[in-house]
Order: sequence, then structure tokens, then C-alpha cells
Amino acid sequence: MNIRAFQLSDYRSVADLMVVALSEECCEETMGALARQLSWDSELVLIAESGDSIVGLMIGTIDRNKGYVYRLAVHPDYRRQGVGKTLVSAMTVRFRQRNVSKVLIAGDKHNELLLPFYESLGEVPLDFAKLAKPLSIMAI
Repeated sequence: MNIRAFQLSDYRSVADLMVVALSEECCEETMGALARQLSWDSELVLIAESGDSIVGLMIGTIDRNKGYVYRLAVHPDYRRQGVGKTLVSAMTVRFRQRNVSKVLIAGDKHNELLLPFYESLGEVPLDFAKLAKPLSIMAI
């Protein structure tokens, strides 16, 4: 498995992955946030590849000097194989390189469903942050 930053040529495969891996509502919300994050800093949009296939996506963002894991999507056929954990670790490294004050999970209803996964990470502890106001990438 290879983890790398998003490239423009990934767009169609990433959109297809999100349709398969996320609920319809979550997918719709995430598309706009993905576009905004890509326009600001595509290095915080990570892709997991297995062979020639994109099997995972993580969207991170920095907001008010904090690093937020905004969305994680892993193809159903690749779940429970370390894809999500590897993406979280890679994103955490990128956040630390940018000297964020804290790394958090963006606390929305979609990420609440992934709390057991995030809690299972152990060596990569992340706090779930209920957001008082939406992250900048979520702005309409």
C-alpha cells in the first residue's frame, strides 16, 4: 500500500470511492469540503493506493492552528486491513510538520460513527472535537 498526496488525475477515482464508502448525505457534504481543501492545500488530502486502485482517502485541514481529520473513506473491500490506520498516521505526521497546536477529529455526525475505529488506534491518540462552529472547509 502506498500513501501519497492527492493529484488532479485522482478526482474521478476519489469521487467513485466516496460514493461506495460514505453515505449519500456524507458524500454530498464531503465533496464541497474536498474541493475547498484542494484549493487551499492539497498536501492534506491523502490517498491510499493498492496497486493501481485508490482504496482510501483522508481529508485533513488546519483551522485556527489545529489539525483536523475531517473525513476518512476506505473502500469496503479494504476495511480492517490497516488502510485507515496508515492514513491517520500519515496525516498526523503532516500536521506535526506544520506545527499545529493539536490534532483532532472533526466532530460531526459522520465521524461519530467512526469513534470505535479512532479509539482503537492506541498509539495515535486523537481527541474527538465537537465543533462550536463549522470548520472553514465546511463553509458554504
